[in-house]
Amino acid sequence: MAATVSNCCFSLLNSTVKLPPCSVSTRPTTFSTLQTPISSLTPSNQGNRLYRSTKAKASSSSSSSPHFGREKESVSGKEFRGRRDERRSSIYVDGSKSGGKAQTAAFKSFGTQRKDKKDKEKESVFDRKDQQVEAGNLQDATFLNAVVKVYCTHTEPDYSLPWQKQRQFTSTGSAFMIGDGKLLTNAHCVEHETQVKVKRRGDDTKYVARVLARGVDCDIALLSVDSKEFWEGAEPLELGRLPHLQHFVILTEQDAVTVVGYPLGGDTISVTKGVVSRIEVTSYAHGSSDLLGIQIDAAINPGNSGGPAFNDQGECIGVAFQVYRSEEAENIGYVIPTTVVSHFLDDYERNGKYTGFPSLGLLLQKLENPALRACLKVKSSEGVLVRRIEPTSDAYNVLKQGDVIVSFDDIRVGCEGTVPFRSNERIAFRYLISQKFAGDVAELGVIRAGEFMKVKVVLKPRVHLVPYHIDGGQPSYLIIAGLVFTPLSEPLIEEECEDSIGLKLLTKARYSLARFKGEQIVLLSQVLANEVNIGYEDMSNQQVLKLNGTRIRNIHHLAHLVDSCKDKYLVFEFEDNYIVVLEREASTAASSCILKDYGIPSERSSDLLEPYVDSVGDNQSLDKDYADSPVSNFEIGFDGLLWT
Repeated sequence: MAATVSNCCFSLLNSTVKLPPCSVSTRPTTFSTLQTPISSLTPSNQGNRLYRSTKAKASSSSSSSPHFGREKESVSGKEFRGRRDERRSSIYVDGSKSGGKAQTAAFKSFGTQRKDKKDKEKESVFDRKDQQVEAGNLQDATFLNAVVKVYCTHTEPDYSLPWQKQRQFTSTGSAFMIGDGKLLTNAHCVEHETQVKVKRRGDDTKYVARVLARGVDCDIALLSVDSKEFWEGAEPLELGRLPHLQHFVILTEQDAVTVVGYPLGGDTISVTKGVVSRIEVTSYAHGSSDLLGIQIDAAINPGNSGGPAFNDQGECIGVAFQVYRSEEAENIGYVIPTTVVSHFLDDYERNGKYTGFPSLGLLLQKLENPALRACLKVKSSEGVLVRRIEPTSDAYNVLKQGDVIVSFDDIRVGCEGTVPFRSNERIAFRYLISQKFAGDVAELGVIRAGEFMKVKVVLKPRVHLVPYHIDGGQPSYLIIAGLVFTPLSEPLIEEECEDSIGLKLLTKARYSLARFKGEQIVLLSQVLANEVNIGYEDMSNQQVLKLNGTRIRNIHHLAHLVDSCKDKYLVFEFEDNYIVVLEREASTAASSCILKDYGIPSERSSDLLEPYVDSVGDNQSLDKDYADSPVSNFEIGFDGLLWT
């Protein structure tokens, strides 16, 4: 049964949920996710979805726009179809149903607790079976003084009206000191931050903090506090020793673990004790990624995210970040281990910024079937088959479809895509890749047409045609004669609701690979009605393919084509062979009037004011479409295929 994963960092405690048009339930909820059921893109995947939700919105809805005239939802969710797995099931956190079956599980990343006037009235909604205890023998431990409470003010972009932001809201979470004037917390705790403040244990003064780096894929953020007063008498935490591939020296199953933070229910520090249940590659809800994770049975509630987890020796062994909720299982929480934390910190130190975990950019198939191995001339029970290669990866120039990878840096890869881990266990092959950094070189052992060879591949972070998060926070946009263009992104799909985006665009989002770095799917989001665009007012959420015969590579390229156009007409070609023709000079003349009528400050976002640089060249084929299989593990309907 596929589990629901949601990045629910926030707890919405007292607002009545105002659902978007695509929602199926109108009852209040205490969680930050409400998933919207839609028909799966393939019948075989119906009822198997993996969800990644954003945080809870402000309890009072932001002002509606003249064009859309809709209420902003108090709660939002994101839906992905997931692999069939015993730890995943298709459920809705608000208790609504899909396909006539009651939903039963939720896999959430609990982080920040939403500040609200009626918190005390709603505390009872959380599961009292979560035995969150104030451990008296730990309350006086000095290392607890390094754990601080985080107060964040968030202002999310409005992806449907990309020139403005939504109404701000506040939340709380946890963080801890690591020395050198820095703190660690979860990335989802400070997402779209406008202001971040921290408060030490036993202090009533809040200090302003800055976000130095944010790792979306690993859900970690690095903060800094400039005030010297804040650091007086502080004793930062030390991360526990790092694990090795064959021997995990920090933790084993059933080792005791203690989670510390500032969750729902009070302002003082809270300590939750449990044991380690499992250590394996885990789905990270916020970053839509798969990295090493520690499963524990200690309760993790809203506000715990970003807090440290300790072993019996008082060593910090990770960061609490998400929890799995189900009627069939209780007390399943997840901790980001020190290997992932140290990788994030080392990446920041090496590059002066966070660059991300690398990837091979390969879709691999397991080789469990003997006949399949024999057909590929693989004599031993090992290796994985290359089925798809991302055009933006270095492997695209080295490997071929049909190659069988049998080793990674001389470590043998099994036929199920696993490698040795600790003394007598195996772990997913992508764990080895996650130990590398962007730019590192990996040596692959490959069988091609029965012949063994070794090749070297440079590892790079994946390039997503439809990004899960927007770099810089604010989406790009371009307004031409009232036609609003913006790139397709997962936050836009979420905000617009998948039904209004359309099946064809959803298929491209879920099944298409970027052909070059910087490629985007550019949408006509809406049309701001004016005399110059009569007849086009009802167009919305349609992909624009060409301008005056030139294929559009991204929104910056579109802006460049418009600016350099000398023709009398602007001819836009859209999906489904629909065209829009505008008189160029009339469009330019109407621009200022349209901006004034709709209260828009500029006809384009600030990033489009920069000169356009052609990084593709004329020799790059833009007509070949890479859209024949899912683009991430979340969309794969079974365990036979995996992205690495």
